[in-house]
Amino acid sequence: MTDISWITLATTAATVLAIGIGVLGPALAMGRAISSALEAIARQPEAEKSIMRTLFIGLAMIESLAIYVLVIVLIVLFRNPLLEYVLQAVS
Repeated sequence: MTDISWITLATTAATVLAIGIGVLGPALAMGRAISSALEAIARQPEAEKSIMRTLFIGLAMIESLAIYVLVIVLIVLFRNPLLEYVLQAVS
């Protein structure tokens, strides 16, 4: 295999690992937020509307972290700056 093939293989493996780790945190945070909201609603059912509104805003903020990870990984995967650097060095 050539150097470019190894770099492509390594960056692809790194992006797969990055998306796995990068989505794990927001997934755990969303589960914890939903669990806490359900506990709060069970304790004070009259505050359900307020709790749900706050929950949905929080879930949107948490989900944005996963979307940022996805965008960065896609940039690295399809527009690999390291690969361009190697191609310029070879030329």
